[in-house]
Amino acid sequence: MTKKELKRMNRRRLLKLLLEVERENETLRKENETLTQKLENKELIISRAGSIAEASLQINEVFAAAQKAADQYLMNVKQMNSVFAPEEEA
Repeated sequence: MTKKELKRMNRRRLLKLLLEVERENETLRKENETLTQKLENKELIISRAGSIAEASLQINEVFAAAQKAADQYLMNVKQMNSVFAPEEEA
């Protein structure tokens, strides 16, 4: 709408136009708030996903170390059994 058109309008029409613009502005504000909250929620989810991935990697390292220790323990038990077990007679 041009300045010329605005100047030709009466007060009633200008006020009506102002109310329409204000309603649209309020609707856009609410939509902006909603979208901002959704964005923050997605960022939080992404942040948590990163934390979960990091925790999974750390847990995998712990499991790998535990498996290595268990394998070493079994190897030691087998060696001790072979040393202390009576020799089989053929």
